Order: sequence, then C-alpha cells, then structure tokens
Amino acid sequence: MDQYTGKRLDGRYEIHEVVGVGGMAVVYRAYDTIDDRTVAVKILKDEYSQNAEFLRRFRNESKAIAVLSHPNIVKVYDVSIGDRIQYIVEEYIDGITLKEYLDQQKQIKWKEAIHFVVQILRALEHAHGKGIVHRDIKPENIMLLQDGTIKVTDFGIARFSRSETRTMTDKAIGSVHYIAPEQARGGYTDEKTDIYSVGVMLYEMLTGQLPFEADNAVSVAIMQLQTDPKPPREIDPSLPEGLEEITLKAMQKDPERRYQSAADMLRDIEEFRRNPAARFQYQYFIDEKPTKYIDAIDSVKNPEQSNYNDNYDYVEESERMPEKKKKPVAVFVAAGIAIAFLITAIAIGITSLMKNQSTQPHDVTMPNYVGKMYNDVVNASTSSASSSQYTFTFKESKKNDSTHPAGTIIDQTPKAGSTVKSNAEVTLVVSSGIEPVTMTDMTGKTQDEAKAELTQMGLKAKIITVSDSSADAGTVVSTDPKEGQDVEKGSEVKVYVSGGNTDAQIAVPDVTGYSLTNAEAALSAAGLTVGSKTYQDDSKTKDTVLSTDPLNGVKVAKGAVVNLVLSSGQTPAPSSQAPVSKPVQAYVDLPQNVSEHVKLFSYVDGKQDQTVDAYTQASNTVTLNYSGLTGQHHLVVTVKPDGAKNETKYREYTLDFTTGQATKTASYDFPTTTPAGQ
Repeated sequence: MDQYTGKRLDGRYEIHEVVGVGGMAVVYRAYDTIDDRTVAVKILKDEYSQNAEFLRRFRNESKAIAVLSHPNIVKVYDVSIGDRIQYIVEEYIDGITLKEYLDQQKQIKWKEAIHFVVQILRALEHAHGKGIVHRDIKPENIMLLQDGTIKVTDFGIARFSRSETRTMTDKAIGSVHYIAPEQARGGYTDEKTDIYSVGVMLYEMLTGQLPFEADNAVSVAIMQLQTDPKPPREIDPSLPEGLEEITLKAMQKDPERRYQSAADMLRDIEEFRRNPAARFQYQYFIDEKPTKYIDAIDSVKNPEQSNYNDNYDYVEESERMPEKKKKPVAVFVAAGIAIAFLITAIAIGITSLMKNQSTQPHDVTMPNYVGKMYNDVVNASTSSASSSQYTFTFKESKKNDSTHPAGTIIDQTPKAGSTVKSNAEVTLVVSSGIEPVTMTDMTGKTQDEAKAELTQMGLKAKIITVSDSSADAGTVVSTDPKEGQDVEKGSEVKVYVSGGNTDAQIAVPDVTGYSLTNAEAALSAAGLTVGSKTYQDDSKTKDTVLSTDPLNGVKVAKGAVVNLVLSSGQTPAPSSQAPVSKPVQAYVDLPQNVSEHVKLFSYVDGKQDQTVDAYTQASNTVTLNYSGLTGQHHLVVTVKPDGAKNETKYREYTLDFTTGQATKTASYDFPTTTPAGQ
C-alpha cells in the first residue's frame, strides 16, 4: 500500500487514493477538512526529496502557479516545502488528459480542435502576461473536463521569463515531440516557445498524427531542428486552407516568423472562426535575399569591361559611361564653375528637404500592444528614453472582461502590423476586469432565499452550517464577504447558516469496565436511559460492562436508550481450534442539523472497504458491518457532511474479529467554525 494513502497531511488533508504518477511527483485525490472540498495533492517523490535540481523545479512550479488565476489554469490552494515532505495542493479536476482523449478519438473535428486551442492560448496569454513561460506544453499536461473545459497544469519546468534567459544548463527540457527548435538546441526560450508547442498539438489534433516521429528521441529532436512538417492538407485534404496556414505559422523554425504572442494567434483564429474561407497569405520557407543576374559570357570575353556597382550587381552595357573625347581647356573651366553652382544648389535643397521631413509625420508599422499593460505602454511612450520613431496619441477605452486582469490591453485600433503615420491616434481597449458586485445584507434570510439572491447577483453560494442558539435553524447568521463589500462576479460567497442549538445532543459516556450499578448511575446522570443487558463469557468480574450500544462518544438525543454488554464472570473454555471469526459492527455518529446527505468512507488497514450514504435527519448513527477476517484490524472512518464543521469527521477503531467488537481508539473533532469578524 502507498505510504500516504489513508494518512492526513499537516492535520488537514486526508489522502484517499493515487490518481496519477508523473516524472517527479505522485498526485493523490484528497479531502481538505478545513475548506470542506476535494483537492489534488501533488507530493514530490521520496527519491527526489534530497535532489537539489528536482527541488528547484518543484519550487518553480509552486511559485509559477501561485501568481496565476485563470479559468483555464488549474488553481493552487496551498504549498508546503518542508524538510521531510514537499507538496502542492491544487484544484481537483474530475476529467481526463487531452492525451487520453486523443488516444480515444485518434483524430478530432477541426472545430473541436479550435475550441481546445483557444482555451489553451487564453491560459498561456495570462501566464505570459505574468512573465511565466510554461516550456512543457503537451497533451499530457492539458486536462479535459466533461463539459469541454480545458485546464492547463504541470508548470514543473516553467520559468519566469524576466529572470532567466536560457534553459536549465543549456539542455533541452520538455517532451521531444512538442519542444520548439530553440529549446531542442538549448537556446533562448520565451513566449514563442510555447506557441510552437501549441502549433504541434493543433497539428496532431487536425491530422491524427505527430509532425515528426522517429525511432528515438534524438532523431525526433534533429527533425525539430531541420525538417519541415508535411502540410496538414496533404494528410487530410478536407481541412480548411486558413487553418493549415495558422498551424504552420505557429510551427515556424525561426521564432521571429511565428506568432509573436498568444494574442496574435488568437486574433487569427477568431478571424478564421468568423470566416472559415479566410486566407492569410503567409509565406513560408522563402529566401529573402534578392536574386542577382550576371552576364557570364560577356564577363569572360571582356573581363576588364565588366562594371559592378557597390552591391556587386552587374551594370548593363547601356548604363556604362561612354568613352570620353578630349575637349578644350576653356570648356573644362566653364563646366567646373557650373558644377560648383549645381552642387551648392543641391546641398541647399537636400538640407531644406531633410529639415522639412524631420518635422513631418512619416509612415511606420503599428506595433502590437495587445496583452501588455496599458500603464506600461503609456509610460514608455512618454519616457525620455523612448524611441523617437513613434509619437502616437493613445486613447483608452474600458471594457469588462473576465478573462484578462484589469489594465490589460485586449484590443487596439489600428491593428498591429498596419501602416500608419508616426503621430497617429491609437485606441486601446483596456480590460477593467470582472464587473464588481456589492454584497447585500443576508442576515435573517432562509438558506434558499440567500442562495437564490446570490445566484441572481452572479455569485456562488457555499452554505456552512454553524451552531447558533440565537438564530432559528436554517436562517443566515452572516456572510463572507460581508454587507457592503465589493466582490467579482462569479466569486464564491460563504453563507453561514444556523443549525440551531446542538447542545441537546449528548455524547454516550465511556462506562467500559464499570460495574453495572456504577454504569447505570453514570448513564442516568448524563440524561440517558439504560436499555437491555446482554451477558457474554469473559474473565472479568460478573456484571462488568464490556461495551455499550451505541458506542461511547456517539452523540444521541437526550433520554436515548443505551444497551449494555456485561461480563458473565465465566472464562471462555479454551479451544484447540483456531479462533472463530465473528462479524463486527462499528457505530459512527453523524453530523446534526444538516438537511442533506453525508458520505462515509471506511478504510480497513489503509484500504478503502466501503462507502455509505446516510441522511442525517433520519438517524444519529450509522452502523458499518464487517466480516470474513480474523484477528485484529485497524479501521479509519471519515465522515463528509455538506456544510457542518463542528462535528466529528475522523475516527479510528480496532476491529477484533475474534470477539466481534469494535473499540474506538481515537477521535479527531474540528473546532466550531465561527464566521469571520465575529
């Protein structure tokens, strides 16, 4: 059995099962007992816990994703970098990897491929805007939810682009089928490196095959450096030409020929979405040096007559200076004076022209501002150190946008790449973030009323039941955030609902080992009623209490009946045969004042044995039955209520299949949750 399954990390995260194993970490499904949610816990493998390089990469991942917040990037809730164990707590994704999906489907429709790629590019646009380059974009690191939502994960070899310039020790990292040429050669990596990997994934989704495959990783890396991919339409002629152009542009060997940002690629994809017949007229693999023509035959015949200009281009015979004839000296003097006047006039004209041109706007290529921060662009344009090439006038236009942080430029007019005057007016559309919502007073409203009102406001309600005798059960005590505070649309609001006064619940006292008389007195003093008395052969003194039903610690209503199992005082006769295995019942108390189901998970010797759904209003306890084993075994029971935080949620028992008894050995209760500020 795995060493962490069934354990609790830092008294908070209950580890349930392994859900994935990566190169340097194991991922578990776990339960966050404080925030009451299922999470994924990524634990660095033990063999790497003392490896400085793997520790660096693990910490890099935690630093990278800690600054990211985007719907297409897996959220990080907690990070622990200790001496003994290092782990990251992430959002639990109930889905499959894009790799698994592609293996199932082989080739997917191009519309579906675009749907996936757009989400990946939006995630990268956000990460790149924070200065983070992923450097390992591949289908294995893309999670796919059932509703088609994409989540980018595994930033294990990500780097902050503003703090590093080359890959680690100049060695190529990442999956060889998806790495960019500069990454394969250990060169400079930046945002365009991730764009190449996205292009390879798009190619794979459209064609059902990778662009480069060979017998070994080295051969594939060489192909990444030297070989051009087969155009997708040669594999599937039904693919639109514009989509092929987008794919090949993203996969250009030269980073300067690729899309320069995720926003650039998104812009072309959106244009293609609007018009699938669109063509972008991208030119690939062209020698940009002009062809030069030389009259080889004439040069061989008369090499001394072959004239070349400064660029070594051949000058045609018609352009050669005619052979000069001798002329009188007077003619030369007159010609010299005329030339002097002509040179002076030309110099004056050129000076005047240059002065005039320096004060007039000239044509320039519009830069790309999309994805940059508006304040950075404006400050750079007014800085004394800025280039004198542009004297643009910037006009800001605000727009609510849930996918970009406030202050990010999401569009511009004129568009990047167009030719404009150097003093043109440029309109920048700037994200104002998600539209804020002001919290209203929910105190005194019912749970359903609060949920309905929050839904109408565009917010999500998380109901948390608390013990509060001053409010009617089911009514709102407080919220977090509180009344008057601004929150972003789509945010989660904690709604604290009164569960009423739970003081009426009584825990069965532990009377094990008491005499019958003392046990009856203790139970009566606790407000409970003694029920049936069952005798069992045991070496203890007659009428000694062996166990109770319900078990000690179980919370029951005042006046509830407690049955006793007593010793008969007779020692069981020895048996030459092996002990007979008896069925065992374990009684677990349930959280109170919760109107929904709770789920119990039981683990026998660290292995999940059974799951039980229970309705808390129907009974106070649930009985777990075990049989078929011999000797003693360790049982852990985890209770998962929807909301209540002041109930026992974790218990340990010893199951004895010889005596047929379950003895509680430990119980861990969480403190009563108190709303923030109270």
